[in-house]
Amino acid sequence: MSTILPEITVLIPALNEVDSLEQLHQEICEVAASNELDIEIIFVDDGSDDGSWYVMNKIARDDSRVQCIKFRKNFGKAAAIQAGVEAATGEYVVTMDGDLQDDPAEIPNLFRCLQDGFDVVSGWKKKRNDPITKRWPSKVFNAMVSYLSGVKLHDHNCGLKMYRREIFDDFKLYGERHRFIPVLAASKGWKVTEAVVNHRARTNGVSKYNWRRLPKGFLDLITVSFLTSYNERPQHLLGGIGLAAFSLGTFGVLYMTVYWALRMSMFPDWLPVSQRPLLLYSVAAMLFGGQLLSMGVLAELFLSNSRENSSAKAYSIAEHAGGRHGLAKFSDEGSDNHSAASDAN
Repeated sequence: MSTILPEITVLIPALNEVDSLEQLHQEICEVAASNELDIEIIFVDDGSDDGSWYVMNKIARDDSRVQCIKFRKNFGKAAAIQAGVEAATGEYVVTMDGDLQDDPAEIPNLFRCLQDGFDVVSGWKKKRNDPITKRWPSKVFNAMVSYLSGVKLHDHNCGLKMYRREIFDDFKLYGERHRFIPVLAASKGWKVTEAVVNHRARTNGVSKYNWRRLPKGFLDLITVSFLTSYNERPQHLLGGIGLAAFSLGTFGVLYMTVYWALRMSMFPDWLPVSQRPLLLYSVAAMLFGGQLLSMGVLAELFLSNSRENSSAKAYSIAEHAGGRHGLAKFSDEGSDNHSAASDAN
């Protein structure tokens, strides 16, 4: 077994992709051999219940370049990528989905982009082989991300991306933040680009993405936009909005003060101050502005304890096999589960 560290880590989060894993592994190995690439492969089982873990262990048993990680339950793709990155030893990390829609033949092309001086290269599925129910939510999402983040990519949602390993030292992944790795990297000064990649039609399994994920992605986008722009200075955002609201409220109250004085002395026929909606709006604006200013101060105080600096992990690993961790034991139960899953499929 070679002691030379691999140049490229191929990281594959998988959820119920039992029918695709062996073919995907074979294709990756063929691409690595034909292009003389030193690789390691990391499978992360994100809570599968179809025998995927058994297949991953089988692959790792036959190929020393493979290691596999099993989560105790489904923690999400971001957590899977974070766990895989922490186990990776390659200088470069390429992420791809386990459903065979991402073409391993694109790995050398992405690698060349990094060799040209970029730090992150995001795949662009220019011609997508997905149903319209998946394409349109993705278009809406990509437009929102590009507009709000300023990182202009055609396909932020593409699972096929390649990175320099060290960029992950600048942030942690959780929630849906795996979609925003290029945005997070760009905010730290890393160079980001994109490359057109081949996208294949799904032949096995079921897609996990639909319209229901769009609101969650939008909320995470707001969080990422805040973190990338105001992570170190939250008072600039909260305090800025609060100061504007407080100032408008103050001017409104001053205006109503002058109005009250003129009515009392010169214009008794004017409406009483209590009947002018502007007074209520002005007081509400002052209160709202004051609250935001206070929140900005509190955010500054709690910044040092933010989640970015937390040592807590967003996932829990049940087993770790292959690579330098050895192999998990094959139980009759695991074999039976795999056989049952295969028969069901």
